[in-house]
Amino acid sequence: MSHRISLVSQQLTELTALLKKASLWSNEPVSAEQLASTQPFCIDTLRFEQWLQHVFIIKMEQLIELGMPLPSSIALCPMAEEAFSDQTPFVSELVNLLADIDEATSGKRLQTKYLSTADVNSKQGVETWDES
Repeated sequence: MSHRISLVSQQLTELTALLKKASLWSNEPVSAEQLASTQPFCIDTLRFEQWLQHVFIIKMEQLIELGMPLPSSIALCPMAEEAFSDQTPFVSELVNLLADIDEATSGKRLQTKYLSTADVNSKQGVETWDES
């Protein structure tokens, strides 16, 4: 398993734990109709945290398990910045983790809110992602 895939796998585990910690994880299944949405992030049928749980995490874990290529153009962070409010528990950690996932998969970090010190340094060119 490449370093990139191992990193994304670890980040998915962290995302699951963080969604649970923030009480955004649901034990209730979503319907097939909700999952059949053709809108990005199933925005018309699911809340963003539901999409993360029932679509994103599951599909990414399946790709990793099957040895399939991961998406190379992904931008979760801008949606997270819109979907999660300042009132969302652990909002900073959620947004930063999703920005980390974006960066690990696409090499881009489109984060504008809840920046940590490491993120600010990264934006100044201190850190880059190597696909190897």
